[in-house]
Amino acid sequence: MSNKTEEARTKPTAKPALVPKLRFPEFRDAEEWEGKKLDDITVLFKGRGISKSEIDPEGETPCIRYGELYTIYGEVIRSVVSKTKIPSTELFLSQKNDVLIPSSGETKLDIAKASCVLIGDVALGGDLNVVRSETNGIFLSYLLNGACKSQIASKAQGDTVVHLYANQLKLIDVMVPSKPEQQKIADCLSSVDELITLEARKIDALKAHKKGLMQQLFPAEGETLPKLRFPEFRDAGEWEGKKLIDVITPVIRAVAKPASDYLALGLRSHGKGTFHKPDQSPGKNSMDKLYLVNHDDLIVNITFAWEGAIAIADKQDHGCYVSHRFPTYVFKEMVSTSAFFRYVIINKTFVYKLGLISPGGAGRNRVMNKKDFLQLTVLLPDTKEQQKIADCLSSLDDLITLQAKKLDALKAHKKGLMQQLFPASGEVRK
Repeated sequence: MSNKTEEARTKPTAKPALVPKLRFPEFRDAEEWEGKKLDDITVLFKGRGISKSEIDPEGETPCIRYGELYTIYGEVIRSVVSKTKIPSTELFLSQKNDVLIPSSGETKLDIAKASCVLIGDVALGGDLNVVRSETNGIFLSYLLNGACKSQIASKAQGDTVVHLYANQLKLIDVMVPSKPEQQKIADCLSSVDELITLEARKIDALKAHKKGLMQQLFPAEGETLPKLRFPEFRDAGEWEGKKLIDVITPVIRAVAKPASDYLALGLRSHGKGTFHKPDQSPGKNSMDKLYLVNHDDLIVNITFAWEGAIAIADKQDHGCYVSHRFPTYVFKEMVSTSAFFRYVIINKTFVYKLGLISPGGAGRNRVMNKKDFLQLTVLLPDTKEQQKIADCLSSLDDLITLQAKKLDALKAHKKGLMQQLFPASGEVRK
């Protein structure tokens, strides 16, 4: 073997450059990012306990409890919703730029969540790891939530309840550019988050508008006329009470259980529609027969009807299979339509009635009586008014769906940005 070959074999391999795929123009010729341990650039603290009973809207000190990181806050906290009356001398208070990470949670992936608090003197509750540093806190929050998320999750311990301690967080590998580049990335991702917040508020506003309309387009409990009526129906009579047996007809489409994997249909509780269960194995089902669903069927899960597990089948549900616990019904012409009943079945009064005919204890012990179901009474206008109401509310549903797609697209854009704005350790990015 020649000396040159031996030299090439023993020469250390150069470390790949820590450079992101996407870099702002002014930093394209800047130095590569520095790889460090979180312990090298931060000091970690622990919050001090604030119980739920110690949250007080009349309190003087704003506070953050660990559960709120999961339910209220994103990567950046600009305002705080909770307050406490606990004396500040007994609290651990934030400094602007602190990054908060839960120290307990339900899953390892959920606990890998960071939020930068931009307000000082906020009381930080127990079960919060407080990461304090000179690094841009917003940048660090996005870094920990993105490129470092799986690494943080791997450090968490426990199964039923997951814990994450400071001595584990200290070992996290982080990648840090210059402060100006940190600020640029923080500003970019913050602006995307602001757009996401605005789009989410539009959805909330549309849902609130729909809820308000439904309260006015349907008669209130104990009444037979709605508060709001379309002009052409203002002189029409009262809505008529009809038993479901006069509105719908039970339909049974029994078929032999498929010999190969099949597409089953499930119902979500609380009126949230259907969902598909693909590739169901016939070997895992002891029943000999299943039942076919058609588009526009009314379907009830008799086990969870008391929880609002009732829906109208959509086009994509046509041909799916259900068990005997999911009876199906079709609507009688000239009495009512599936389009109108989509809104009847999510009415609180209707769901309450489903609970009354589902006797027993909790969960699977509460089975709806199918005969009693057909005896339930609903208020109906004539079919023309039903269609007008359905058209109005479905147009709102279309707007909500469209807005939700915009929101999902923004979230996907943010996810893609985060994957490109932070380098992945071990990958060559130049």
